[in-house]
Amino acid sequence: MKTVKRFMGEFYKVPKIALGSLFLALMLLALPLAVLADNLINDVIVGGNDTIVAGGNTTVSYRINATGGDGQPGCNASDGTPATITLNIPPGVTASANTLVFTQCNVFQPVTFSASVPGNYAITVANIADPGPGTYRNQADFTLHVLPPPDSTPPVISAQVVGTLGNNGWYVSDVQVSWIVIDPESAISSMSGCDPATINVDTAGQTFTCTATSAGGTASQSVTIMRDATAPTISGSASPGPNGNGWNNSDVTVSFICGDNLSGVASCGPDQLLSSEGAGQSVVGTAVDHAGNSASAVVGGINIDKTPPAVTVTGVSQGAFYYAGAVPTVGCGTSDTLSGVAVPATLSITGGNGNVGTFTATCAGALDYAGNGSSASVTYSVIYNWNGFFQPVDNLPTLNRVKAGSAIPVKFSLGGNQGLAIFAPGYPKSQIIDCQTGTFVSDIEETVTAGQSMLSYEPSKDMYVYAWKTDRSWGGTCRQLIVLLNDGTAAKLANFNFTR
Repeated sequence: MKTVKRFMGEFYKVPKIALGSLFLALMLLALPLAVLADNLINDVIVGGNDTIVAGGNTTVSYRINATGGDGQPGCNASDGTPATITLNIPPGVTASANTLVFTQCNVFQPVTFSASVPGNYAITVANIADPGPGTYRNQADFTLHVLPPPDSTPPVISAQVVGTLGNNGWYVSDVQVSWIVIDPESAISSMSGCDPATINVDTAGQTFTCTATSAGGTASQSVTIMRDATAPTISGSASPGPNGNGWNNSDVTVSFICGDNLSGVASCGPDQLLSSEGAGQSVVGTAVDHAGNSASAVVGGINIDKTPPAVTVTGVSQGAFYYAGAVPTVGCGTSDTLSGVAVPATLSITGGNGNVGTFTATCAGALDYAGNGSSASVTYSVIYNWNGFFQPVDNLPTLNRVKAGSAIPVKFSLGGNQGLAIFAPGYPKSQIIDCQTGTFVSDIEETVTAGQSMLSYEPSKDMYVYAWKTDRSWGGTCRQLIVLLNDGTAAKLANFNFTR
C-alpha cells in the first residue's frame, strides 16, 4: 500500500518503510529533488476562460500529462490505480464537480465554475491521491476573475428643489435647484447643466436641464421653476361716498379691485353691502393670487345714519284745548343720537282766528349730519274761558221774561280782555221758539243793538256787556238768543219770553 504526499507542489507515492531505517528515510526525503513527476494541468488561458462576468460561468478542463522517469514509466494513472483529484472551491464559487478521477493521461475532464459576486477567487488543487507508484506535480491552480456586469443603463438624474411651494406649482420664495446624479454600474464620464442654481426673481417659468453620461449611455432631466413671491395688489372704495360731514344716510357698497402681474388673481374681496347703522364701520378685503400670496386692504371710517332726527313740538299737545291767554309757550325740540343735529327744527304756527281757534304748530327743517331731515306738527285749539251768562240773564233751561222793545244787557266773561272782535261773523242772532217746548219755529235773525254800541268790556269786572235791543213787535212771543264766539266752540244760548 502506498500514500501520496505533496512536497513543493508535487505529489509523491512513497512506499512504507521500517521506522528504524534512517538512511532509507533520508533518501526518500531527497527523492523529489531528483526525479520527475506526471503533471496535473488545466487549459486556463489568462484573460480568457479564467475571467467571467458576475452571474456567468466558465469551463476549465483538467488532465494529467505523463512525463515518465518518476520511477514508473508511462502514465501513473493508467497503471490500474486511478488518480483522484480534489479541488478546493472557495465560498462564492459554484463548481460542477470538486472531485475528478483519472484512469489515463491526456484526457480532459471539464469543470464548470460560476459566481455572482464580483471578485478574485483562488481555485486550487487540495489533494491528488493515487495508491500506485509514481509522482504528480500540480500545475492546475488558477485565479477565477469575476467581473461586474457591464453597464447597460444611463445615469439616474434627480432634481433637488428647495423652496416654499405655494399653490398650483408656484414657489413663493427663493428656490435652490441642485442635482443628484448616480450610476452604480459605471463611472460618470461627463455632466452638463448640473451645477446648483438659485432663482431669486419672479419668473413665469425657468427651465433647468442636467445631462450626464456613463458607460450605460446619456440621460437628461429637466425641471421648470415658476416663482411668484410678490403679493397681489388690492384697493377698495365705498359707494356712495360720504357727504361733507363724513356721513351716509343710505346703504353703502364696499368694492375691491385686485391685480397680479404674474400668476394672476385667484380671489378678490369679497364686495360687501353695509346696511346697518353705525359709526366707524370698516370692511376688510383680501386678494389671493394663484401662487397663494395674499394681501389685504381695509376700507374704514364708514358712518351710516339712516334715521332722521327726532323732532318734537314742545309746550302743546295734539288735540288739546287751551284758554286764550293761558296757552303754553310753543317750541321745537330736535335730537339725534347717532350723527348728531346739524340744523335744529324751526317753529311755524298757522291757523286760528286772531288769538283763538284751531292752530297747527309745525317744527320743520331739522337735519342731522347725515343729511336726514325731519319735521313734526301738532294741532291744538285755543278757546275763550266761557262761564255762562251773568245776571240779569239766566242760562238754560230758564225762560227769561222781558218786555218787548227793551234793551237787554247780556253779560258774560271770557277770562280776561280778549278784545271786542270776539263774535263769529253775523252773530249774535235770535230766532223764534215755541214757548212751551223751546224748539225754534222760524229762521234765525240778526240782532239789533240799543244805540250804536253793541259790545263793551268792563275791565274792573272782567265782564263783557252786549246790549241787545229787542223789538216791540216781539211781544207775546218767545225767542232764543244765539251767541257764537269766533273760537270755534258751540253757540251759547239763552231763551226769552217777550211781553207786551
